Amino acid sequence: MAAAAAGPGPGSGPGDSPEGPEAEAPERRRKAHGMLKLYYGLSEGETAGRPPGSDPLDPTDLNGAHFDPEVYLDKLRRECPLAQLMDSETDMVRQIRALDSDMQTLVYENYNKFISATDTIRKMKNDFRKMEDEMDRLATNMAVITDFSARISATLQDRHERITKLAGVHALLRKLQFLFELPSRLTKCVELGAYGQAVRYQGRARAVLQQYQHLPSFRAIQDDCQVITARLVQQLRQRFREGGSGAPEQAECVELLLALGEPAEELCDEFLAHARGRLEAELRSLEAELGPSPPAPDVLEFTDHGGSGFVGGLCQVASSYQELFAAQGPAGAEKLAAFARELGGRYFALVERRLAQEQGSGDNSLLVRALDRFHRRLRAPGALLAAAGLAEAATEIVERVARERLGHHLQGLRAAFLGCLTDVRQALAAPRLAGKEGPGLAELLANVASSILSHIKASLAAVHLFTAKEVSFSNKPYFRGEFCSQGVREGLIVGFIRSMCQTAQSFCDSPGEKGGATPPALLLLLSRLCLDYETATVSYVLTLTDEQFLVQDQSPVTPVSTLCAEARETARRLLTHYVKVQGLVISQMLRKSVETRDWLSTLEPRNVRAVMKRVVEDTTAIDVQVGLLYEEGVRKAQSSDSSKRTFSVYSSSRQQGRYAPSYTPSAPMDTNLLSNIQKLFSERIDVFSPVEFNKVSVLTGIIKISLKTLLECVRLRTFGRFGLQQVQVDCHFLQLYLWRFVADEELVHLLLDEVVASAALRCPDPVPMEPSVVEVICERG
Repeated sequence: MAAAAAGPGPGSGPGDSPEGPEAEAPERRRKAHGMLKLYYGLSEGETAGRPPGSDPLDPTDLNGAHFDPEVYLDKLRRECPLAQLMDSETDMVRQIRALDSDMQTLVYENYNKFISATDTIRKMKNDFRKMEDEMDRLATNMAVITDFSARISATLQDRHERITKLAGVHALLRKLQFLFELPSRLTKCVELGAYGQAVRYQGRARAVLQQYQHLPSFRAIQDDCQVITARLVQQLRQRFREGGSGAPEQAECVELLLALGEPAEELCDEFLAHARGRLEAELRSLEAELGPSPPAPDVLEFTDHGGSGFVGGLCQVASSYQELFAAQGPAGAEKLAAFARELGGRYFALVERRLAQEQGSGDNSLLVRALDRFHRRLRAPGALLAAAGLAEAATEIVERVARERLGHHLQGLRAAFLGCLTDVRQALAAPRLAGKEGPGLAELLANVASSILSHIKASLAAVHLFTAKEVSFSNKPYFRGEFCSQGVREGLIVGFIRSMCQTAQSFCDSPGEKGGATPPALLLLLSRLCLDYETATVSYVLTLTDEQFLVQDQSPVTPVSTLCAEARETARRLLTHYVKVQGLVISQMLRKSVETRDWLSTLEPRNVRAVMKRVVEDTTAIDVQVGLLYEEGVRKAQSSDSSKRTFSVYSSSRQQGRYAPSYTPSAPMDTNLLSNIQKLFSERIDVFSPVEFNKVSVLTGIIKISLKTLLECVRLRTFGRFGLQQVQVDCHFLQLYLWRFVADEELVHLLLDEVVASAALRCPDPVPMEPSVVEVICERG
């Protein structure tokens, strides 16, 4: 273990010099290991495994830089028993072998790198040797060249000064020659139409002629040039006034006139006047396309024509004006802005007229593309003429069209809803007219709901084009905020749902108005539709809208709960009105049957009246109809003899008291008093109680209204003995069938009991029919 730890030979001892080859070998290995660690970017702790927090100067640290083998061995001999020393030796041998294996692996893995590095160093030695030889030769050649250059400069010094003087004289002579030839050059340029070249010649000579005009020869040249320049100015003005050439040629004429010293204010006015003529021609062309006689092009072609013609021309005018009359300052800029504002306003008016013709179309794709091109075209003039406000005006037009499209789609959704209601009316009336079965209420409800939802999705997809990323105006604040929140969500979706609820509630008007002609089945269908909207559709549609239109506006919006509450209230009103309408239909049959019969002289009853059978049939039909759209509901526990209870009630002690021999016309006050006392202790029946969203509640409300009407009609009539018995038979028949439709059969018992009791009170000879006979008649009926 000592040999493995310290590494000295067999003859070495504690006093041997550490400079020996055996002592240097571990140090070399440690340095090589450190270099490898630096190459691979490993820290000392990562490779050596030294515990964190250990002292790096500890001489007993095997992994430290200051490790001393003798101190380490002494420490082991002092502190460790023999068994631990043997374990330490074994562990150290294992670590040495592992380190040797790692070193060998590193050498093998990096063998190619070592070979490549060796070859590179060898080549660098050869290349640097050649480079040193070439640098020596270059230095020698540069010294020779410097010597020759100095000798040539010394030889040509005198000649160089003479050549410089002669070159100056030659340049002066050429300038004088140009001045003397200037009139003829100007004349030739004017004749050839090279006005730009003539102005450049004039500009080059103007300062010299002004400086030396006191000399006769230069004065003559100046006079000739002024005459020629005046003729040049006249021709340029004539060419500018004719206006036959395009805007670039006219801008060139103005630029040349300004270079010749013409007044800028006058040229500015003339330039804008000529530009106005060209742009007004473009506006007249656009206005002609809006005329009634020729077929107007589509809106995309119209905006392309306006963008390439008027807007392009306005950009050319603005850029040329700013280049030519930049020296005019704020006054000139304001004049240009007023010019662009006036003509731009006329152009915007034409565009709005054309866009107004698109309000009736249902497709937004072509309109949005046209608005996108219109907005893109006005970016350039908007940047050139910021003071004119063209870009802001264009954005306002786009926003106004977007609002109008939202209104158009809202009207379309309302029309689609009304169309669905018309289809439902026709489907409900068709079976009666054609004598065949039509679609059921559940199918009609599904068709209406899917049709409305598909129209909503189509409208959302159509208006979503205004916020597409590729559209130039979609990043405007209005389309990122107000359009999404107040326009689409509130104005279109919430507005339509509220409009649908209002339209549905309009069918709840009093009879004689719109509600009088509304089929009851339509009221039932609309109530279920609004209830479905409250439970699912409202939340789904608003969530879909919020996902498609990422709102970046903090404006308050209608909560989902508020809209659901409005839909539920509409459903409740419709269902309540349905109950009233159906109850009114049955009530009218019962009222007519009571009012048109002579109850004093009627014959002894042999069967149930037909109207009572019709009441049961209509109630059964209503039960089937409501069951198609609403759930059953909760009933109270029914007795096992519900069909028999009516008659047993009639023959109870209360009825026996009514029909007792003591009940004679001579004692009316006692009978009325008894009846009133019994009413005080009987349960009060709320005829128009709130209707719940289930079949039992609906049928209970209809039956309560019908029986209450029968009771009130009976109270207005006087009955003979057989009339009372007929009422007794009819009420028993109704009790046999109506109890199963209501939530609490006691309600039917109480109302029918009141009917028979009221008839008995209004009968001079109240002799009831035997219960067995009543049962036989009702069973036969």
